[in-house]
Amino acid sequence: MPKKICIVGGVAGGAGTAARLRRLDETADIIIFERGEYISYANCGLPYHVGGIIEDRARLLLNSPASMKERFNVDVRVRHEATAIDRETKTIRVLNRESGESYDESYDILVLSTGSRPLVPPIPGIDGERIYTLWTIPDTDRIIAAIESVQAKTAVVIGGGFIGLEMAENLRHRGIDVTLIEAQPQLFAPFDPEMALALNGELRRNGVELILGDAAASFESDSDGVTLSLKNGSTLRTDLVILSIGVRPNSELARGAGLELNPRGGVIVDERLLTSDPSIYALGDVIEVRDRVTGSPAMIPLAGPANKQARIAADRIHGIDSVYPGTFGVSIVKLFSLSAAAVGQSEKTLVRAGKAEGVDYRTVLIRQSDHAGYYPDATPLYIKLIFAPDGKKIFGAQVLGKKGVDKRIDVIAAAMHFNASVFDLKQLELAYAPPFSSAKDPVNMLGFVAENVVNGLVSFAKWDVVETHDPAKTAILDVREDWERKIATIPGAVAIPLGKLRERISELDPAKETVVFCAAGVRANTAARLLTQRGFADVKIYPGGEFFYRLTRE
Repeated sequence: MPKKICIVGGVAGGAGTAARLRRLDETADIIIFERGEYISYANCGLPYHVGGIIEDRARLLLNSPASMKERFNVDVRVRHEATAIDRETKTIRVLNRESGESYDESYDILVLSTGSRPLVPPIPGIDGERIYTLWTIPDTDRIIAAIESVQAKTAVVIGGGFIGLEMAENLRHRGIDVTLIEAQPQLFAPFDPEMALALNGELRRNGVELILGDAAASFESDSDGVTLSLKNGSTLRTDLVILSIGVRPNSELARGAGLELNPRGGVIVDERLLTSDPSIYALGDVIEVRDRVTGSPAMIPLAGPANKQARIAADRIHGIDSVYPGTFGVSIVKLFSLSAAAVGQSEKTLVRAGKAEGVDYRTVLIRQSDHAGYYPDATPLYIKLIFAPDGKKIFGAQVLGKKGVDKRIDVIAAAMHFNASVFDLKQLELAYAPPFSSAKDPVNMLGFVAENVVNGLVSFAKWDVVETHDPAKTAILDVREDWERKIATIPGAVAIPLGKLRERISELDPAKETVVFCAAGVRANTAARLLTQRGFADVKIYPGGEFFYRLTRE
C-alpha cells in the first residue's frame, strides 16, 4: 500500500522534500499544506527585488501548485493551515483559509517544514502603519507599494544582520536615505568586532547613517510617517521602518502536539531529522541542529541547510540511510562593494563560552590580494582564522573583501567539513592564473602563517593595541618606508624602515613588548623574526598591517 506523506510548509524545506520524495517513489501520496499563497519562492532574493536589482517579480517564484502537480504529481494546497496534530490517530487538522472550513487529513509520515517568522518585540507602537518586516512575497509587495504610494524619501532599518544590511543597500539603490539601527555594538553577528568595523565605513561611504548600541523604545505612526524614539532619548522621523531584528521558529504546531522542543522553541530532532515521534520529521528554520565545531545545539535559519535537510528527510522516508551531520553555519552577505563571509565559530563566541586565547584557541589575520598583485584591479582580502593551539582543528574563519570572498570561505568550509588542520591549508592545490589568484593562494598563506604561530615563530598583537597599549611597556614599531608614512601614520610609532632596522636596532628596548607594523604584514614578519633572533623576548605583528588598521578606523 502506498505511503501517505503530509508536508506542512513549503519553500525550500517542504517543496524540496516533496520533489525528492517523488523522484524516489512514484507511488507515494504526497500532500503539501501551505498557509500562504506561494509554495516555493526565492526568499533570499526578496531584498534585491525591493531594490530593483531583480526587476521581474516572477523570477522569484520557483514552483506553483500547478507546476508541482504537473512535474511531480504532488497535491499542493495553498492557503491551507495545519492547526493541530493528533499523534494517536495520525491525523492533522487543516483550516481552509479561503472557505473558513476545517477538516482532518490522515498521514503515514508527517514532515514539519513550518519555518520561522520575523521577531517583532513588544515595543509600543510597533504594530503601527508604515512599519514592515520582510520575509515573504506579500511582505515584498507591501513594502514596494508603500515606497511608491508615499514616495518614500527616508527609511529606518532596525537590525544589522543579513536582511538589515541587504535592505539598507537596496533601499539606497532606490535613492532612499537610510538610517540603520543596531542594538549591539557591532554589525553582522557572525563577525568578530574588528572585522565588522570595516562594514561601518562601507555603509557611511554609501550614504547610510549608522547608529550602534542603541535600540527602539517606541513608535508613533501617523498619515505622514513614523516617529521613532530611541532608548537614548533621541527621536527620528521617517517615511517607513523595516524591522529585521531576528527570527523565531514557527513551532506552535509541534508544541501543541507535545513534540520535544528546546528553550528557544526549536523542534529537537536526531541526525535522521526525526522528532520525538517516530512518524514525524522536521527540518529547516524550525529545528535545532548540531554545531559541527562545538557539538552543541544551535539554531541556524539559513536556506542552504534547509535544502540539504529536505533531501535527507526524503531519503530517510524512502529507506535510504542518510543523516544530517550538523552545520558550520556558512554565511555570506553583500554590502555595496564589499562581501563579508563567515564559517564556524567566531573568537567572541569562544570567549563567551569561557575559552581563552593561547590556551584553547589561536587566531591569525592576514591581508592578501584576491589575485596576483601585478595583474590589474587586484583588491585586498582580509581573512581571520580561529584554530586549536596545536593547529589540528579549525574552529572558524571570516573573510572580508570586494572579490574572491566566496571562493575563500567555501574552500575553508570544505576543509572544515573534512576535518582539515591548518597544516592542510598550506598544502591545498588551488587553481592559479593571475586574473584569479596568486601562486600562493590567500588560503595557502593562511596555512603558512597559522603554522608559524603554532611553531612559535610569530605572534600577533590585538587589533586595538595602538589605542590600549602602555608606552612604558610596549613599543609600536613602524617598518614602512618614509613615503608610506607620509600617506598614513601610526600614532605613537617608532619609525625605522625595514632596511635600516639592523643598523638602528639599538634605538629599541629589547625588554619591552614590541608590536611591528608594515603595510600588510609581510615586512613586519621579517622584522619580527630579526628582532626575536637579536634577543627581543616579546615581539608581535600587527594583524593585517596598516591597511587593516585604517580600515577599522574609518
